[in-house]
Amino acid sequence: MGKPVKVIYVGADWAPFNDKLKRLCQEFAASKGLAFEERNEDFVFLTKYGEKDELGGADIPQVFIGYDDGTVKHVLTKVPIAGASPDFEEARKRLEKALGE
Repeated sequence: MGKPVKVIYVGADWAPFNDKLKRLCQEFAASKGLAFEERNEDFVFLTKYGEKDELGGADIPQVFIGYDDGTVKHVLTKVPIAGASPDFEEARKRLEKALGE
């Protein structure tokens, strides 16, 4: 795997917590000196690189890291939940872990 160059966010306006997770990804990418790429309802990309359910469908949103050698690594699907609340800190931790931090 090459060097990480971008955070790829696949979302949709209708997806739960879309704006908050997108903003977290934008801020994370900027803090690490990575580009940010947004794909709106890109099910072709999700089918190729994303996490799929038992029927082969893909949930939105999903987050990926793109590398300079063209490799794409899945980081997370949807916002993690802690109890009954979204856990955006856990989402950030998963991004950091994906970069090996």
